[in-house]
Order: sequence, then structure tokens, then C-alpha cells
Amino acid sequence: MRAAVLKDYGQEVTVENVELDSPKKGEVLVKIKAAGICHSDLHVVSADLPLPVPMVLGHEGAGVIEEVGEGVTRVRKGDHVVLNWVPECGECYYCNIGRKDMCDTAQYTAQTGALPDGTTRFHSKDGQIFQFSMTGTFSEYTVVPEAGVIPIRKDVPFPQAALVGCGVLTGFGAVVNTAKVKPGSSVVVIGAGGVGLNVIQSAQLAGAGKIIAVDVAANKFDIARQFGATHTVDASEDDVIDQVLEFTDGSGADYAFEVIGRPNTIAQAYNCLGKGGMAIVVGIAPPNEDVAINAFSLPAQSRTITGSWYGQSNPIVDIPKILDLYMAKKIKLDELITKRYTSLDGINEAFNDMKEGKVARSVVEL
Repeated sequence: MRAAVLKDYGQEVTVENVELDSPKKGEVLVKIKAAGICHSDLHVVSADLPLPVPMVLGHEGAGVIEEVGEGVTRVRKGDHVVLNWVPECGECYYCNIGRKDMCDTAQYTAQTGALPDGTTRFHSKDGQIFQFSMTGTFSEYTVVPEAGVIPIRKDVPFPQAALVGCGVLTGFGAVVNTAKVKPGSSVVVIGAGGVGLNVIQSAQLAGAGKIIAVDVAANKFDIARQFGATHTVDASEDDVIDQVLEFTDGSGADYAFEVIGRPNTIAQAYNCLGKGGMAIVVGIAPPNEDVAINAFSLPAQSRTITGSWYGQSNPIVDIPKILDLYMAKKIKLDELITKRYTSLDGINEAFNDMKEGKVARSVVEL
């Protein structure tokens, strides 16, 4: 079978034939039908997210269950599924308090590039191949833990379903689960890319009164308005904070979402807030970088700054919910797909298109 493998940091991925073991106890074999292209994959390529290599990249995907291992009860052969890159253990402290997105076991295991038993299922003649976040969706088939798949309705197209596995769920959950955006409130979204668009449309769904999209690429503003933005700020030309104050009658925003992952834009999101406002950091910055904010403003203006990992979601509940909203035409997924690639051979082109800002979201169909 074929898979897209990152051999070393800074290199293009190579599409090659690899071997894949059968699923073990508590695991499933998935035929990947569509995989989304996400900036998190690029973070591995650039070593901003240093993980072991060689590695099969890809963590946003949908497909069909081909085989189940011993003891699997959640799914069966033929089920359509979305892959879940935070497969909860169900036993740690965070799982027990309902924060599956913070599962200790899932976070630790993802850093190893292996599956929970400490071994890998992908191999080549040169040895083991790791897989990104226990998924590895840039492959024709993959083996993942049972908790790493979420069964979905069969009338949803695979490309649209794949996007819900990361970008859509992350944006939706940041609004609904983390911020709990209130009707009539003002929202700033810094970064109008694939995840940012989902923050925008989820804020609209939540009833936000003003939704201000901020980006340095003015060509993104048309689609941002299509997804619900009421105002736009070109950060390459205008002072973002001044513009936000103008749009909010001088009071500042109730919520500001940072969806890029840079210290300066994280601080910018915080500084866009009014009294009692909340800044939600969705973007992933390199682990060695820090953010500077004014300490006095935290108590004096009662502001909050928090993170949102995987939309603070419970994927087995939230993914089917989002797909139901899509089928009811309340969430846009078709419009997110700017470009489709018909095979794994388009992976490097897809990465380049994403880096150059040519796409909102793109998918590889297998």
C-alpha cells in the first residue's frame, strides 16, 4: 500500500510503498477515502512540532472500517468513520472529569509516534515508520485505536466528513465549548484560514452580533464574509486594535480568537478585548516561544486568556452533531473545500498551496 512519508525535517514528503500490520486487540483497520491538509502537518515538516521520523503524516481523515481487532465493539466492518487524533484512554483524571481533549495517555502517546502499546504498524524495508497522532491519514490504509474512529452517518461525503476531524471541530469547539459565545456579542478572529473560517461560522451560529475577521491576505475576506464575518481588517495595512475599537464603539471585543499560532498575534488578540473579555488561543505556536501581555490588565479589566485544544471537544458527541448541522444546511463544509487532489501524489503541491494562502481547505481523495 502507498503512504506519504516524511523522512526528515524540512524535506518534501515522499509517496512510497509501505507495509502495514493487521490490527491488534482494541484496534481497527481503516480504508482512507479522504484526507484533509492541515497546518499541523506542516508544523511537523518544519520541526516546529518535533516528532520522530520517518513518519506517515496526516491526521484529518475519513474512511471505511475494513477490519476490527479483538475486543472492538464501537464499530464494525463497513462503518463510515471520521478519525479522532485524540483517542481518549477513558481512565485518566482528565477523561474522568469529561476533558477527553486533555487525555494524558493520548497526549503522551502522540509524542512517541507510536500506538498506545508503544509499537508501530507501518514499516518499510528500512524499519519502523511512525504515524502522526495515532492516525497517519496520508495513506491508503491505516491502523488506529478503537477510540481513534468516530462512526458517522453514511450519507455524508467523505471529503466533507474528513474536514470535521480537525479543522471544523477545532473551530466549532473553540466557540461552543471553550468560549461559549453569547448571542449579540462581538467576536474577533485573527486568521481567516481553514480553522478561522470555522470559528467565524460557528460564532454566527451562536448568534454573535459582530464578527471581525483579521488577516494579512485581503483575498481571504470574501470567503470570510460568506462564512459570517460582518467586518474585516487587513492587518498588513491597518492597526488591528484601533480598527476593533472602532467597530465596537470603543469598548473592545467580548471574544478574540487567535488562529495562527504566533506570539505577536496572541498578544494582539488579548489586546483587542474589552473589560471582561476572553482571548482564546487556537493556533499552535512553537513550544519554545513565549507571549508577553500586560499583567495589570488581567485583574484590572478582568480579562481572560485561555487555550482551546481540539475545540475542547468530546469527538464521539461533537463530530456527529456537526455533521447533522451540515446535512441541515446550518454549517458550511462544501464551501471550505477550495481544491481537491486525486491522489497522494498531490501532497507536496497541497502543502505549497496552503503555505501560499491559495486555499481555505484542501483534501486528498483516495
